[in-house]
Amino acid sequence: MVKRAGTFIETARKEMANPLSQAFLSVLPPGFAVMKQLSMSSFPDPAAAIELSKAIRQETLTRLPELLEEFEENALSNGARVFWAGDSAAANEYILNLCREKGAAFVTKGKSMITEETGLNSALEEGGIEVFETDLGEFITQQMGRPPFHIVGPAINIPAAEISEIFLEKGIISEPSNDAVALGKSVRAYLRDRFKSVKVGITGINMAVSSSGAIINVENEGNIRLTKSSPETLVAVMSIEKVVPDMNDALHILRILCRHCVGQKISGYVTIDTGPAKQSELDGPKELHIIILDNGRSEIYRDSLTRQALKCIRCGACLNICPVYSKIGGYPYGFAYSGPMGQMLNPLFLGFHRTKDLFSACTLCGACRDACPAGIDHPGLFLYYRSLIAENADQKEKALYASAAAAMQSGLAWRLGIKTARAILNRNARDGYVSSISGIKKGWFSNRDLPEIAKKTFHELWKELNRKDT
Repeated sequence: MVKRAGTFIETARKEMANPLSQAFLSVLPPGFAVMKQLSMSSFPDPAAAIELSKAIRQETLTRLPELLEEFEENALSNGARVFWAGDSAAANEYILNLCREKGAAFVTKGKSMITEETGLNSALEEGGIEVFETDLGEFITQQMGRPPFHIVGPAINIPAAEISEIFLEKGIISEPSNDAVALGKSVRAYLRDRFKSVKVGITGINMAVSSSGAIINVENEGNIRLTKSSPETLVAVMSIEKVVPDMNDALHILRILCRHCVGQKISGYVTIDTGPAKQSELDGPKELHIIILDNGRSEIYRDSLTRQALKCIRCGACLNICPVYSKIGGYPYGFAYSGPMGQMLNPLFLGFHRTKDLFSACTLCGACRDACPAGIDHPGLFLYYRSLIAENADQKEKALYASAAAAMQSGLAWRLGIKTARAILNRNARDGYVSSISGIKKGWFSNRDLPEIAKKTFHELWKELNRKDT
């Protein structure tokens, strides 16, 4: 996908002025959050269920190298072929070469964030291989050339009339229609023709079970199942942190994942594959290629602070509770991952300086940390990212921070600083708020405001009170 992380502020402003986006954001993310709470109440002890999922993710991280080796050994013994990809380019090249080897003119693809991370669609299309996204939301965004708006509903914010227009243009329907069900059926029929003759199918992996070499996918439309069973060659792409120790752990994470995604106790379809089809089996791929992607994760793993980002199970619960995402939606994050998940992951993949607007936009309210079933401290990571940026700030900004730090350590300097800051800020106040200011902090005020500073500080009022008492 096109990486637009450098346009966060412009895109956020555009989305905040978009009435359709605002209407969606006022209803659906909070709705998902409520559905999650209701579904979690079906556990006898929801808090204990969350603690168990956190423990599983922590154990996975602690044993990650060992679990990956065990998974590879068992996957190979099941008849799968395993390829370790160091980066996106290596993964994409392997898949492109495989498609050419199999004589595939096109592929069908299940909903997969990892292949969005690698930019697989562009790599295949540049190599002459047509790509058909099979998830309805992903199919719509693919036709429109847009990034996903939400992890669960990539095109959930796009009106039916707009979808009808693009489907007419692409020849998917012959008559305009604003009926969402009819539009969905047209895509189903359109894709069925592709499934009949597809040679290579591609999916992501929700979980990889170390003790058995099995791979697991969850979905609600059944198209991942068709992408797995229709072609003779299946490629499944996973990042290294997708592994879990055993099936009991996988099933518990599955229960947590579905509840935190859309409030379901279980998704419509769960497929578990242990290697390619056996001789006695009627369907399924003759070849299963599992790509284990690093793409910088080994470096993330080496840092004891950033390592926790690899606990993420991509449930999206952090998006639905985030006050920033609920105002700007998914487009401004500019990469595969949005919301607090994107603020956490995108800087690790794209670089801190390129993405500093993402984690600088966080309010540090901690709602994402409280909602995360994997035990990730998002605000702690954002503060860490900000500290890395501050270390490389320009001289003017460093001097400002140094002055502030010195003032906070001296009573006299602090009082003088307050008087100076009050005079400067209040001169720019309008209706009791400071919303713009010139100088090096101009950018900070372009997205925030401050109440006008009181005419007297607490200390000054306290002194006056004491004088009156005496």
